[in-house]
Amino acid sequence: MNLRAILMGLAFALMWSSAFTSARVIVAYAPPLASLSLRFLVSGILGVLIALALGQTFKLTRAQWQATVIFGICQNALYLGLNFMAMQWVEASLASIIASTMPLMVAFAGWIVFRDRLPRLGVAGLVLGVLGVGLITGARLEAGVDPLGLMLCLLGAAALTVATLSVRGASSGGNVMMIVGLQMLVGAACLAVVSAAIEPVEVQMSWQLVVAFLYTTLVPGLAATWVWFTLVGMIGPVKAATFHFLNPFFGVAIAAALLGEKLGALDVVGVVVIAAGILAVQLSKQKT
Repeated sequence: MNLRAILMGLAFALMWSSAFTSARVIVAYAPPLASLSLRFLVSGILGVLIALALGQTFKLTRAQWQATVIFGICQNALYLGLNFMAMQWVEASLASIIASTMPLMVAFAGWIVFRDRLPRLGVAGLVLGVLGVGLITGARLEAGVDPLGLMLCLLGAAALTVATLSVRGASSGGNVMMIVGLQMLVGAACLAVVSAAIEPVEVQMSWQLVVAFLYTTLVPGLAATWVWFTLVGMIGPVKAATFHFLNPFFGVAIAAALLGEKLGALDVVGVVVIAAGILAVQLSKQKT
């Protein structure tokens, strides 16, 4: 792994983790699904325009189209949609911690469903991850966290797992920025339909909402997604997923710094344990 890949991985982890804090701000002033749909619409249009300016086309391979649709539905509509809804009741730090367990879910799915070989280090990583999540969720439930919000976060992480398993097909064959834009438009369309059916459109305009929306649209939405697809294309999904072990740290640090969210001792221990589990799982895959 060269220096460029390391810097891209660090940038992705930082941008990806910051999305939970900005989302927490957005849902305080606007309906979550409508806001997210608008964000994807803007990001998707920008992505497609940038792709066309770079000389990219809509001519994708069959695998790319399939992965684009799956990624758009599972990550953008389901994972982020569920997380935006959950952010009405749970803190950004908790949502980021749960979402960061995605590499553990991917490894577990490969081990149980697809019978992939997982070395002892990987099994130990899965156990650590479960223990870490158990510590944090147990402490938060005792502190009065909303069970519905917690369940939405867990379902979102499961959807992100499915999305991640589809990335390999989308990151090969070029047209990366076009794929980024198109999968966002897929998410925008799905969320718009659901929002129109269940959400009242009530917006409280403020500078915080404007700043958070612009940041979420351009940085975690557009830039981070492009970096992720590019990184997977450079070093493969297994090595790229290693950087997810930084997400628990970045997620709680950003939420604490910008939103003033407090962390208990069990939260800190749980974050360290989860990060260690994620790193162990990814290192075991690379070793294999």
